[in-house]
Amino acid sequence: QVQLVESGGGLVQPGGSLRLSCAASGSIRFWIMGWYRQAPGKQRELVATASASGAPYYPDSVKGRVTISRDNAKNTLYLEMHTLKHEDTAVYYCNRPNSIIDWGQGTQDTVSS
Repeated sequence: QVQLVESGGGLVQPGGSLRLSCAASGSIRFWIMGWYRQAPGKQRELVATASASGAPYYPDSVKGRVTISRDNAKNTLYLEMHTLKHEDTAVYYCNRPNSIIDWGQGTQDTVSS
């Protein structure tokens, strides 16, 4: 089974930016892929998806502040986040929205001054 490894999180000030990466151990070129996040005490929520060709979808909660992209040759998914807010603090995960596979360890993103 394909394994997912997220990276790129860290401590950032409000208004700052981050770029997250999700490296897959196998081919994801034909998969819709997505980014999720889980804040303390809250359910995991969808942040963005990208079709196999890269067409994005963003829920209203993050639209305009995030950009999802992918490099199928590298089996890697990316998430760029801008104008970060305290409420963006969460562990960020990638996965396959229409057929969830084992979750990776995620990458912690903390927005704090």
